Amino acid sequence: MTSEAALGTALDRTLAALADPARRRMVELLRDRPRSAGELAGAAGLSPPAASRHLKTLRQAGMVQESHPEFDARVRIYALKAEGLDALKAWLAETERMWSEQLLAFKSFVEGE
Repeated sequence: MTSEAALGTALDRTLAALADPARRRMVELLRDRPRSAGELAGAAGLSPPAASRHLKTLRQAGMVQESHPEFDARVRIYALKAEGLDALKAWLAETERMWSEQLLAFKSFVEGE
């Protein structure tokens, strides 16, 4: 797979994961600090099974990582992965560059007439 294709696949996973309001809320909550699955479920107004499904999607998209504290392997702590939004950031930067070029060309065209 080419790096462009890999970037597209990662972008697709990221956008699909962020398409759901509950998952966006979980990402917002994790911006502040790592949280337990139960804490995320409560703060997002979700049942534990629903939160688990959403967290699985975020994990598969590479946006969050899961850990277990030493004192209790049953507890799952989730944190954002720094590189989890890299594909989205790269796509947005490229899109912004393209639009900037288009607008400058349009401005030149209009001012040239």
